[in-house]
Amino acid sequence: MRYARGLPSSSEFALVRSALLLAALVLSACSSGGDAASSSDPNAGLDAQILAWRNDIEASHPACATKVEGKGCESFEVTCKGLQELTPEEQAKGVTTRVVAAMRFSARMADGSTGKSGSAFAEFSKTGGEWTRTEAKPVNLSTCAPV
Repeated sequence: MRYARGLPSSSEFALVRSALLLAALVLSACSSGGDAASSSDPNAGLDAQILAWRNDIEASHPACATKVEGKGCESFEVTCKGLQELTPEEQAKGVTTRVVAAMRFSARMADGSTGKSGSAFAEFSKTGGEWTRTEAKPVNLSTCAPV
C-alpha cells in the first residue's frame, strides 16, 4: 500500500488495530495459565513423578552402581508415555489417569566412558490428585505397546 501522506487512513488503522488485538487474544488463549490449565489437565504433576523415577533409577538400578563424579548413569530419555484405558474397577476406586512410560539410559564406566544401555518401565496412576508409581512389564520403547 502506498499512502499519499505516508500514514494509513483511519479505516486502515482500525483494521490493523483490530488484527493486533485479535492476535494478542489468540496468543493469550494459547499460553499456559498456570493453575487453571493444570487443574483440568489429567496429567498435571506427571513430569515431577517422572523426574523422581529417574532419580530412583540413578540411585538403585544395577547399571548405575558405578559412580563417576556422583553419577552412575547418563543420557536418560523418556522414550514413550502411553495413556492406558481405565477399567471399571479402577474408576470405582477413584483412579482418574493411568500412564505407562519407558525410559532408556546408559551406564557410566569408571573411566568416564559410556557403558551398557539400560531401560526401565513404570506405570503411573493418579487417584484423588495424587500420583503413585509401580514397576511395569516391558513395553515397546517407541510406542509403549506391550511386548
